[in-house]
Amino acid sequence: MDLKQIEYFVRVAELGSFTRAAISLDVAQPALSRQVRLLEVELRQNLLTRNGRGAVPTEAGQLLLEHGRGILHQVVLAREELGAARGALAGRVSIGLPPSLSRLIAVPLTHAFRKALPQAQLTLTEGFSLLMLDGLRAGNLDMAVLYNPEKSPELEITTLHKEELVLISPRASVAPDGKKAPRLTRPSARKASATAAITLDDVANLPLILPSRPNAFRVLIEAEMMSIGRKPSITLEVDGLNAILNLVKEGLGHAVLPAYTLSNFDNVDPFAVRSIHAPRILSQLDLVWSSRRPTTATQRKAREVVRSVVSAAVIT
Repeated sequence: MDLKQIEYFVRVAELGSFTRAAISLDVAQPALSRQVRLLEVELRQNLLTRNGRGAVPTEAGQLLLEHGRGILHQVVLAREELGAARGALAGRVSIGLPPSLSRLIAVPLTHAFRKALPQAQLTLTEGFSLLMLDGLRAGNLDMAVLYNPEKSPELEITTLHKEELVLISPRASVAPDGKKAPRLTRPSARKASATAAITLDDVANLPLILPSRPNAFRVLIEAEMMSIGRKPSITLEVDGLNAILNLVKEGLGHAVLPAYTLSNFDNVDPFAVRSIHAPRILSQLDLVWSSRRPTTATQRKAREVVRSVVSAAVIT
């Protein structure tokens, strides 16, 4: 086996197609097919099942795919460590971000990364927690920012921020006690009004616009309501926080989200924010990376950059 054959096989297996892999690798498809076939001959077993829809790894191919990803990852790490020995923090760093945070920090994170690591390459991936956890395990992501990840021996976790979820309502909405929620001004857009607090029991009576499962906020809200013997009254399921907030603005329901998600809006006048208590809903924002893969100096520096940018974005 040589590295080129392993790289070609991994790309075909991941993309499920020789055609797509050839385009991605910028090589001729016949040359790509020949190298993969040579690898199969050397190992004396079929690694891919070829059909009219593409190529799927066999059982042996799935085993080699897992090893191949690790081998290629180790090669990248070796190159980066050798670069660091020359005093250069270089290489590629792939970071996963949840959609709610990506809109807020993608631009400042890119600027901060380029300033701190001018010789390194940054890849940002937006996705939900389950997909990003798969990416960490497979080696496609070096690190990810996740809400409330479950503890696992496969993961290293450091907490970036703890945030209470708040009730975000149309400005003209009326609270269960008959009091109107206060109007927001721009400087307080991230903070819930302490004088307009609402119990979680009262929140359960409101028509809520929530993301579908397994969104981390949805799971957290349902768990906290279950602790008081209630369930959320869901009027709409919408996967997309900006879409949820636009629907709230139109008066179609209420949202339960971190207050900083309103930072995506230039005009917060249509919204009112109330803190939730009895109990509070506390969400934890963590930086996560694989405990089974060695990290480079470049990745460690990138983690410092992520921590700094997230703190600036979500902590008032």
